[in-house]
Amino acid sequence: MRLFWGWKIKLSSSLLLLSLFGRAQESTTPIEDFKNQKVLYLDVGYRSAPFNIDCPVGGETVTLKYKNNFRTLLGIGFAYKWFHLRIGFPVLNYVKSVEKWGESNQFNLGLNFTIKKFFFDFDFSTVQGYAIQNYVSIDSTYIESIDQLRVPGIGTTNFSLNSWYFHDHDFKMSALRGIQAHYKKPVHTWYIKATMNVFGVDNNGSSIVPYAILDPDNDKTQASTLSAFDFGLIPGYAYVNRVKNWQFSGWLGLGAVVQSKFYFSDQNRGFLGLAPRYDIRLLGGYSNKKFFTFVVLEFDNKSIRFSDLKYNLNSHSIKIIGGIRFGK
Repeated sequence: MRLFWGWKIKLSSSLLLLSLFGRAQESTTPIEDFKNQKVLYLDVGYRSAPFNIDCPVGGETVTLKYKNNFRTLLGIGFAYKWFHLRIGFPVLNYVKSVEKWGESNQFNLGLNFTIKKFFFDFDFSTVQGYAIQNYVSIDSTYIESIDQLRVPGIGTTNFSLNSWYFHDHDFKMSALRGIQAHYKKPVHTWYIKATMNVFGVDNNGSSIVPYAILDPDNDKTQASTLSAFDFGLIPGYAYVNRVKNWQFSGWLGLGAVVQSKFYFSDQNRGFLGLAPRYDIRLLGGYSNKKFFTFVVLEFDNKSIRFSDLKYNLNSHSIKIIGGIRFGK
């Protein structure tokens, strides 16, 4: 009988210690999760995708700045447990004057998800319709009343497949975004981003550089299409903190990709090389158990460099997100 009670006391003590240890682990988790609550939110913002082309004109290198005329985008989203749905559409008029900058048609399709320490992101986007900023200062024969040269046939395409490995298992994108969770204390970690991209610019068979300033002895400036396929790794550092319901976070990475690049004109040529890449994302806002609001800034860069011609796309998006959480 004494042996029975002895084992019973030992077993009860062990269960009590395990329970206290489990509660201690639960209390030290840096994330407060709301995935069992229904979340309804709105977001408003824009996505701009300007690009530059450096090319020889009249014996010197000039920079042609191509700008798209974007519209404000409104999104409506709902999240509950594993389910997350967002519908977005343009609202209001174009940000810039249509007479001066023309109209740009934008399309974007994205998908992202998390598996353990990995965050995956798929993005496909196109922009059709650009204008060259201050073209009058480059072409002396240009006599139009507006400074910009509208080029509605030019379009850009970007397909990206990215994966981030965050070394610290407490660094979660769901809590970083603040929709279905938020942080309770600071977390920082190093990460590795693997990226694969197919992208380029096209003008439907006509030269991307305006005909009036073409160099007749340079087949690259006569190109109607510039395109590239690349892949590589980008190491970086990520940080998040929350102070009195105010959460701020971001990450920064620098790296390079191996790139196969092409131009299509009278002569179609392909080359192999390296290209630099950066990875920047910033988020900040307010979150409690009932509601949240965040500002999200994302930056992306793509470049193609030949011996005497360079294409550089620097896109960015700014979004304000606000929502409420229902239930317990």
